[in-house]
Amino acid sequence: MIKFTHVDKIYPNGFQALKDVNLEINDGEFVAIIGLSGAGKSTLLRAINRMHPISAGQVLVNGEDMSKLEGKELRMMRSRIGMIFQSFNLVKRMSVFKNVLAGRVAYHSTLVTLLGTFPQEDKIIALEALDKMGILEKAFVRADQLSGGQQQRVALARALAQNPTIILADEPVASLDPVTTVQVMDDFKRINTEFKITIVANMHHVDLAMQYATRIIGIKEGVIVFDGPNKLVTPEILEMIYGRKLTKEDVLEAEPVELKNA
Repeated sequence: MIKFTHVDKIYPNGFQALKDVNLEINDGEFVAIIGLSGAGKSTLLRAINRMHPISAGQVLVNGEDMSKLEGKELRMMRSRIGMIFQSFNLVKRMSVFKNVLAGRVAYHSTLVTLLGTFPQEDKIIALEALDKMGILEKAFVRADQLSGGQQQRVALARALAQNPTIILADEPVASLDPVTTVQVMDDFKRINTEFKITIVANMHHVDLAMQYATRIIGIKEGVIVFDGPNKLVTPEILEMIYGRKLTKEDVLEAEPVELKNA
């Protein structure tokens, strides 16, 4: 479904964020990308939907070369790739329903989007997405009246309304409290297993990556240094990825639960 071939990314200031990345992610996988801040996690994730255009190589999504898509073709491809942000990226003064309905904009003309005259079918899709996330009763509440966890569920509902095959998540629980974090990660897991949607997530917390993702990709200074099942991640591999041993007091807050007694 997603294929990187010899991908480089060099920013205008000369910093090389990705170096000869070769990677394949299959349909239906739950993949977590881990590594230090600045290692290239977000660049790798955002290269998938071309939010960050690559400098060299090729990124294929469902067989389509993302660098060659323009205009309507690029918008339609992006409509099948949901994106979840740490900051939720909602219009706070709008209702939950209208925020979720925004997930349908790629399927319509600019005029429909500006006037908000979405067809009944789209409204049903939006309400069904809210129902799937268990917050249908909040449909006509303003987004800024919700808790952080509820806002992230609205963002997930908006992504589901796009009818995606892939959901990308950039540090999706970094701003949430521990209890809400578990609830939202459970939502991601359910979306992956029940709806067979591929999940690719940058994870700040290694313990969550190990618990929820079935595949771990470790990136260091723009290079993929580990790619394999979560069960193969050892303290030595984590030290290779992060350049040091991880502890409870580590600023990454990232001690894997399986490794606490290692």
